[in-house]
Amino acid sequence: MVSSRALAVLVSLASLPTSAAAARANPLDAAPSRFAAVDGYRVHYKSLGTGRTALVFIHGWTCDLTFFREQVPAFDGKIRMILLDLPGHGQSDKPQVAYTMDFFARAVDSVLLDAGVSKAILVGHSMGTPVARQFYRLHPKETLGIVALDMPLRSVGLERDEAFTGQFTGPDWNAKQAKFVEGMFSSATTPALKKKILDTSTSVPHHVMTSAFREVWVPSVWKDDPIGVPVLALCAASPIWTAEYEAGVKKLAPQVRFVYIEGVGHFLQLEKPAEVNAALAGFLESNGWIPARASSR
Repeated sequence: MVSSRALAVLVSLASLPTSAAAARANPLDAAPSRFAAVDGYRVHYKSLGTGRTALVFIHGWTCDLTFFREQVPAFDGKIRMILLDLPGHGQSDKPQVAYTMDFFARAVDSVLLDAGVSKAILVGHSMGTPVARQFYRLHPKETLGIVALDMPLRSVGLERDEAFTGQFTGPDWNAKQAKFVEGMFSSATTPALKKKILDTSTSVPHHVMTSAFREVWVPSVWKDDPIGVPVLALCAASPIWTAEYEAGVKKLAPQVRFVYIEGVGHFLQLEKPAEVNAALAGFLESNGWIPARASSR
């Protein structure tokens, strides 16, 4: 685990480019929308920078690519970035299909092929983590590394809980969904952030929301196959991340690094972006994917 002192140094360094970026428009807003296709359906994405290696941001359940907007200024000009709306979310098509992790992973692959990316560091928030894992299963040679943002990397038993996976039913399903999302907030979630998150989450069609939630907990998604690339497990500090859990993940992913952010909820990349960006920069630097001096510019 990265020490609190080391993380504090990284945060201090990361705050310099972040502060400078705050004075100008977010590059994400100026990036044009592009569309790839999976199974004949459009998948919306944005590409920033050039090169065949990219930092690929995969959002979580009922979110969209804008949930990584605070990461874009920190890495703009240092590495190519791809941000996408998974099928059923954002500006992507929302067909009546099963929203499996395999379908999502194939959508990611379609975007990377369309963008001309051959190697990817996958950053998955929440449901985006099992999507990244499925992409790695399908395309291990194209996957350089995986970042798991506040999502388990091994089974925690929820795939066997029908009451949990099937909870968003009935005429009050939208209220149930809103309450579930509100349970992920923390004292660091500002009123503006709460509104953005809830507005986005509750606008996702019911057929997409329920299917994706069930499919993310399918047992095959959580099989204990090895992960042979560097992994960063970047999570909100919580008792759920036990020593036993860490030991289990290390068996699956020997190259894993654990970093925990204090005082955040599930949407840590929006709540404390400087700390998240610093940890992500350290991971990228240590693996030679961005220059080590990049975080101190």
